[in-house]
Amino acid sequence: MQHRQLEAFNAVMISGSTVRAAELMAVTQPAVSRLISELEAAVGFALFDRVRGRLVPTPEGKLFFREVEASFIGLDRLRVSAANIRDHGTGSLRIASLAATGSILIPAAVRAFRQNNPRTRITLHITSSPAIRNGVADGLYDIGIAADEIDRSGVDTQVFGTFAGLIAMPEDHPLARQEVVTPDMLDGQPLIGLASEDRARHRFDAALAEAGVDPDYVIETPSSATVCELALTGDAVGFVNPLAAREERYPGLALRPFSPRVPFKAYLLFPPNSQKSTLVKAFVAEIMGQRNRSSQQGPMV
Repeated sequence: MQHRQLEAFNAVMISGSTVRAAELMAVTQPAVSRLISELEAAVGFALFDRVRGRLVPTPEGKLFFREVEASFIGLDRLRVSAANIRDHGTGSLRIASLAATGSILIPAAVRAFRQNNPRTRITLHITSSPAIRNGVADGLYDIGIAADEIDRSGVDTQVFGTFAGLIAMPEDHPLARQEVVTPDMLDGQPLIGLASEDRARHRFDAALAEAGVDPDYVIETPSSATVCELALTGDAVGFVNPLAAREERYPGLALRPFSPRVPFKAYLLFPPNSQKSTLVKAFVAEIMGQRNRSSQQGPMV
């Protein structure tokens, strides 16, 4: 890398075009384009996408620009930064997840991801689906995983999956002798309910109502993991997301399918109108792989 190349890159980034960058540098526009091409060859990745004659910074170009803008203190540091970006070894990911995926699936994805990206700094927030949606829309998170009660306007979305809900109870509960739990079996049974705004809870209540069952909720909580903990007391049974419910994580807990099938739905969220960086793409691939492995332990489409 040459300092003049970095000057051209910095000028294009701050001015928005090679024409204005040429004016800032007092050179011709073809000279700026040549310097940018030489810099891309030097760092080993594209700094810009060429879109209808315009230069649009790539995610890698934006990341590299942070270093150029912040320092300009030596080519050695910039060579190291460029090499790390090219090799996907540095950078950061800001992830937000609802509790159901944040307790088992996301930690497993993080562990697997870090094996190939050990120097990537990861921030993981476990919060509510509306807070995840708002954080992604505001650019606070690179990736979000939220339930389907969110407003999906203002963010880019991808279906993460649909997962069949289960009934959680102690192993010695009478319902544990059943292979499948049906609405009539829950008539008069104390229930642990998910939060009233949860759409899976709405679907579960609708299935009970269609069967003429009036649910008797004695406890409500937004977390399926908490439902599992409470179900172990034996006072009530609960409807839970299978991504957060694993019998091996809760000794003494029994999980049974509920019929008719009532799904939990989740989406991946991304900042609007934003290209996905190589790190984001790699982490999404890992999340989807973990989801597929989870399908072997619980019903899902």
